[in-house]
Amino acid sequence: MADVVIGEECYGSHSSNLRKRYVRSDDTGRVIVLDETERYTSIAQFFRSVFLPQGYPESVSDDYLIYQLWDTIQAFASSITGTLASQALLKGIGVGDENATVLAATMTWLLKDGTSMVGRVVFAWLQGTKLDSDAKRWRLFADITNDVAIFLEILAPYLGVYFTAVVCVAGVAKSIVGVSGGATRASLTLHQARRNNMADVAAKDGSQETIVNLAALLVSLLVVPVITGKPMLIWALFIIFTIVHLYANYSAVTSVVMETFNQARYHIIVKEYMVSREILSLREANYREPVLRGTRWKLPIKLGTSFENILNSMADVSLLRYTYSEEKYLLSVDFRKGCIYVVLDKTSGVLDQLKACYQAELINYACDHYVESDDRLRNLITAVRDKNTEEVISLSYQCMAMLFPQCLEGMLQEGWVVEPSLLGPDEWRAMWDFGGLTQKKGY
Repeated sequence: MADVVIGEECYGSHSSNLRKRYVRSDDTGRVIVLDETERYTSIAQFFRSVFLPQGYPESVSDDYLIYQLWDTIQAFASSITGTLASQALLKGIGVGDENATVLAATMTWLLKDGTSMVGRVVFAWLQGTKLDSDAKRWRLFADITNDVAIFLEILAPYLGVYFTAVVCVAGVAKSIVGVSGGATRASLTLHQARRNNMADVAAKDGSQETIVNLAALLVSLLVVPVITGKPMLIWALFIIFTIVHLYANYSAVTSVVMETFNQARYHIIVKEYMVSREILSLREANYREPVLRGTRWKLPIKLGTSFENILNSMADVSLLRYTYSEEKYLLSVDFRKGCIYVVLDKTSGVLDQLKACYQAELINYACDHYVESDDRLRNLITAVRDKNTEEVISLSYQCMAMLFPQCLEGMLQEGWVVEPSLLGPDEWRAMWDFGGLTQKKGY
């Protein structure tokens, strides 16, 4: 009678070299282990374990590998240009110049660090809440800003008395890079982690960046002696590696496929649905998402605004009771200021924000189209053209109530995730009593 296999296992779904088989011996009745291998059977297996998250690729998003490859290239290029900038700074503060003083160099460095700290705090205060909703765009912004800072640092030694001022500006730019780059990296890491393994993904990302920086350091040790004292060669290297850096960063952020909604992706999806009645796939919508600029509307959407803006945008706010009696948001259009105001109820949720933004997108769609077969949309287009606020509110709400449920169902079927939402509303929340809504002049 042959031996009986009672079980087998492998380490990870793609670790074919790490397998064990458990067999009960017919002769002794004991369970023995067959085909047991060492943990690291190859160099590739070793590097997979050291630099990739445990459980890769199932433990990360599908776009993880391509993003990390481009991120590795950009990190290498940035490290090289950073070395050129460091050399320029050392030259600028007087290293190698017998006339330079330690005090002057120290003061320059302290001023640079001080302005950087102030810049970091101010930028986080002004833009911190926007970094989550537009992670890809701010990630690219951080790297462009980093290249600008490096350019200023390389240029600074040639500017004489303006050296300290330019270095301080570069320091502020790099502080902005630190805030926006670090925050958006955390957001992207959260997207990539699919097994509640954000810490592991972040740690392995740090390991990848460390080994890339080490490789760049070794290259720099060979390059720096060659380029020292040769400004044309320094600038040539800076231009080449900056182009590589920017291209790799653009490729990295555009390779990310997020399933959550932000204003840009939601705008693209709703606009396409209005044109073709089809829901864009995750990959196609992310591909179309602008990363060099923000989303542009004819009438910008102010989500989570103050109730006062609604009062100031309408002659008679009591008309809102007939439209929004069953809703947890209020929407009004201010054609004079050119924007759409959305007030959110204290108990409103993500679905209410999606409905409000859908209604606002319908109004913007009407601003851009003058021919439409659907009667309700045709009437909405006419109302927008006539800047009839009351009609625009009523007709856009009717269209939203008709189209939103079908659109939402299609988005869910296509794989879009409603929560968490990254629509980026402001923090104003209100409570209202439709029975008490009066004319604006009574406010």
